[in-house]
Amino acid sequence: MKLLVINPNISDDVTALIESEASRSASAGTELVVRTAGHGVEYIETRFESLIAAGAVAEIIAEYTQVPGLIDGVVVAAFGDPGMPALKELADVPIIGITEAALCAAALQGHRFSIIAISDRIRPWYLDCVERFGLGGRLASIRSINESLNGIGSVQQDFKETLLALSRQAVAEDGADVVILAGAPLAGLARELRGQIGVPVVDGIAAGIRMAEAVVALDSGPHRAGAFAPPPAKDRRGLTKALDAALTTAQNAARSGSLQPVTPVPAN
Repeated sequence: MKLLVINPNISDDVTALIESEASRSASAGTELVVRTAGHGVEYIETRFESLIAAGAVAEIIAEYTQVPGLIDGVVVAAFGDPGMPALKELADVPIIGITEAALCAAALQGHRFSIIAISDRIRPWYLDCVERFGLGGRLASIRSINESLNGIGSVQQDFKETLLALSRQAVAEDGADVVILAGAPLAGLARELRGQIGVPVVDGIAAGIRMAEAVVALDSGPHRAGAFAPPPAKDRRGLTKALDAALTTAQNAARSGSLQPVTPVPAN
């Protein structure tokens, strides 16, 4: 199995954290291709920054999904799942966000869960994500660091005790049965805090890798109809060659029912 793992922000330090935890979490025989967004912001905190990141993620997916068999699945490795669920319309392979994976993992292990985030500003966007998945009634709380960050790559080292305290408060004061450590900058921290909080601790990257492996293994087939069918063919201009070709391939496959690549139609 070969998974494409995409960091939707431009921080190479965060990509290193993602790759490290993804490698520890992946099953034997799973090959990982880890990529960093080609444009965007250092780390994503708002809906608008997520919008920017979504385009960068789509470009990378387009590079790898035009040829069947090149990859088997995609993991969008930023909490908040930039571009999701729209990205599911682009390719025949499963595309899994670490938010949806973490929420599913938490829901399987407890009734109420809390999310621990790296900033106060990020909380409204995370709440939107939880509600979009229909799990707002099971959210115990979103607790977050309310101090300035020294650097996105050092959040774990700088705020480990704060993150531990927030996790314990979520359990003791908010009634959380499960704690989710949200965001790629916290990748791997759940391994260190496991057993210190009193409830299961979910790492988004680990959940994303494992859920992607499971969905790929289910071999359920691609979307050809319904809400996640490829976008209909229409005039377009200004897209990159890779993205335009990926759209053309998806649209022609949907029309024919074929998974074979087709010759892209040049953009206007």
